[in-house]
Amino acid sequence: MHYARISDRLGGLGSDKWAVHLKARAMKEAGTPILELTIGEPDVDPDPVLAEVVASALAEGRIGYSNGRGEPSLLDALSKRYTARTGRPVGPENIVCFPGTQTALFAVMLTLVEAGDAVLVGDPLYATYEGVIRSTGAEMVPVPLKPEDGFHMRADILEQAITPNARVLLLNTPHNPTGAVLTAEELAAIGAVCRRHDLWIIADEVYEELIFGGDFASPLDNEVLAARTISVSSISKSHAAPGFRSGWAVGPAEFCARLLPVAETMLFGNQPFIADATAAAIERPSGVSTALRASLKRRAALLVDGLSSVPGVACAIPEAGMFAFADVSASGLSGEAFALGLLEAEHLAVMPGSSFGAEADSFIRISLTVPDADIVEAARRIGHFAASLTCRKTVAGA
Repeated sequence: MHYARISDRLGGLGSDKWAVHLKARAMKEAGTPILELTIGEPDVDPDPVLAEVVASALAEGRIGYSNGRGEPSLLDALSKRYTARTGRPVGPENIVCFPGTQTALFAVMLTLVEAGDAVLVGDPLYATYEGVIRSTGAEMVPVPLKPEDGFHMRADILEQAITPNARVLLLNTPHNPTGAVLTAEELAAIGAVCRRHDLWIIADEVYEELIFGGDFASPLDNEVLAARTISVSSISKSHAAPGFRSGWAVGPAEFCARLLPVAETMLFGNQPFIADATAAAIERPSGVSTALRASLKRRAALLVDGLSSVPGVACAIPEAGMFAFADVSASGLSGEAFALGLLEAEHLAVMPGSSFGAEADSFIRISLTVPDADIVEAARRIGHFAASLTCRKTVAGA
């Protein structure tokens, strides 16, 4: 039977990247107690206003069709939020709502590139980015993010990576998996490269409210870059509500007019009762993100302290987000081999860096979305496993 080429382009780019996580889940279902630090799902309750407004909206019968752009109340709330953030008028014509950041990314990418085009993206990169790019038929061009630069994208390295068919830079700040946060100055330098080569900037900003220190900066907030920037985000992290699947894209009005029929062809509108809850949530500061940010920062410090004397493992405190990124190259194992060995020997599940790009092959990603005691225990198990590797090397050398 015939299949569309998209199924070939996406082969191995879906759940295959989560093989260690899925193996850990299978072991847990079979009765093995697994300490799971793989995915970034907030371990706090969602903002209470979400459930309250959903219940009220359902009681009021807010279950009909929506329009393709978004419910008026949500568009109004987002307009106010981004107008205040950017210092420029942002209206409904600059916004399209989606069920989550992932859907927004897919539709935005589909609107901007196709076969024969190229998309630049920092490597390491979030696990789904390659699939989002390849789904359009475009080529993914990695831009190396180096540990010695704190995994911050450098304008000169971006310049070197640009190809004649490059059309888009997919930027993620705060960054998953490394936790790097780009400054306004770094974004201006990166933006200057994008201007010279007439590139769009897609900015995934879902971790905006989980920065541990300093200010958030966005190319959308830079008046010189705003005309070529599309920001995508959601309430998944800021309000601890990943299951609500409520996100959006913000960008130039002309772009949003072209994005709208793509969005309407995909799903034609969000759920009104979820849009009502999202509007209510973003109209006020998120107390959830404040508490979550504090706990993530504390856990990152606990983990780094616990790993500070572990042989073969080096881990720096991230600048933001839900993960720590540990270099295990000195252990003699790749990140994947280390993660699999850790799962088998210590029943501790972490993500191998190889799920996040070639530059991350010698790293593991450790989720911070578990209680403090589990973080301390995870560091102990990593230390025990690393020590066993050292013993094996000693025996083999003897």
